[in-house]
Amino acid sequence: MGETRPLAAIVDDDPRLIESLQDLLESAGYRTINFRSAEALLGSGLATVDVLITDIGLPGADGFALRDAVKRQHPELPVILISGRYEFADDKRAQVTGDFFRKPFNAQDLLSAIGNAVHSRKTGG
Repeated sequence: MGETRPLAAIVDDDPRLIESLQDLLESAGYRTINFRSAEALLGSGLATVDVLITDIGLPGADGFALRDAVKRQHPELPVILISGRYEFADDKRAQVTGDFFRKPFNAQDLLSAIGNAVHSRKTGG
């Protein structure tokens, strides 16, 4: 029997944040897969991923570049951006996706956004 829990891919270069997000998501019923860079995620394939959560400030390709690459390959895949930076330009660029959270973020708000994104993808709306 296949796994029915949604799979969230987390991309961040901070292992503490990855662990924290992994704990949060798994406690809410998600499976997680973690990556330290955009390149690592893109090299792995996204066929089974239901939602992508990525930091903006990644080494190499940043979270915006990752979002754009993912949207070219999998336009239906929801992408949620997170950042610890406080730059106005980030706000403008993040508005393209709709879901953008600044660290520290409210865990329940993030879970709600993830749930809505996964539900919308599965129902086609």
